[in-house]
Amino acid sequence: MNLFDKTKLIMKQNNISANKNLGQNFLIDENIVNQIVEASDVGKDDMIIEIGPGLGTLTEKLLEKAGRVVCIELDSKMIGILNKRFSQNKNFELINQDVLKTDLKSLIKNNRINSINKVKVVANLPYYITTPIIMKLLEEKLDIDSITVMVQKEVAERLADKPGGKEASSITCTIWYYSEPKIVLDVPNTSFIPKPEVQSAVVKFDILENARIKVENEELFFKVIKTAFMQKRKTLVNALVNGKIFENREEAVECLEKIGIDEKIRGEKLTLEQYNDICNSLIAKGKNI
Repeated sequence: MNLFDKTKLIMKQNNISANKNLGQNFLIDENIVNQIVEASDVGKDDMIIEIGPGLGTLTEKLLEKAGRVVCIELDSKMIGILNKRFSQNKNFELINQDVLKTDLKSLIKNNRINSINKVKVVANLPYYITTPIIMKLLEEKLDIDSITVMVQKEVAERLADKPGGKEASSITCTIWYYSEPKIVLDVPNTSFIPKPEVQSAVVKFDILENARIKVENEELFFKVIKTAFMQKRKTLVNALVNGKIFENREEAVECLEKIGIDEKIRGEKLTLEQYNDICNSLIAKGKNI
C-alpha cells in the first residue's frame, strides 16, 4: 500500500479530516518523507523532538532511525491515532500540548539518558505559526544540535537568507546569530492532502556551539534589530528614532557616521556586525538598555 492510500485509510478509519484551523496538511509522498529523515541525519544515539506529528507519517520513519522520538501534538484527535500506531514502540513518547507552552528545556534534560548523544528537532510545521515556534527553539538556547523543518517556500527563503540579503528580516538575523541555515529540499504542493495553495521547502538549521558574533548585551542587540525592521519602508535612522533607540535624528546620524554606516541605509541591509557596532556605540554612551 502506498503512502497516499495508507493516509486515506487512516483518515477513513478514524473519521477525521485535516483541521484547517491548525494548518494541517498530511504528507503523502514517501520519497519526500525519506529525504526529510535523511536531511535530519537521524541516528540511533539521537533523541528527536517532532512537533505536530499529525497522523504519524514522519514519526514512523523517525522511530526506525532514532534512539528516541518525543512527539508534541496539540490536536487531541491525533493523540488516539498516534498512540494506536506507535505506543508499542519503546522509543516513542507522546505529549498532548501546545509546543509554545511546553517546557522544552526540562523535556530535553529528562530524556538525556546515557544512550542519547544528540537532540534534534524535526517537524512539518503549521505554516500559520512557523515563526513563533522557530523563535522559541532558538531564543530559549536549548541543548539541541539541529532543527529541520518544512515550511512555506517563501518563508524558507527568508529564513535562510543572510542578514543584508534581499529576503532578510529580523528573524533572519536571529537565525544567523544562533545557527547555520540552508534549504535542503523543495516540496511541491502535490505532496500533501489536502493540497495547499503554496509550495513548501525543508530548511535545516545547524546550531552553532557559540553565537556567530560576540555581543555585549543581547537584549539591546535584538531590540535594535527588531526596531529597525518594524518600519521597513523607513530609513534606519528614522526607524531607530521612532522606536526610541535614539532620542533624535542628530544623535542617530552622529552614531552611524562614527561607525561608517550611511545614514540613508535601511535596516534590512545591515549585517549582524553592523548592528553590533550600533549597540556598542549605545553602550559606550551609557545606553545599556
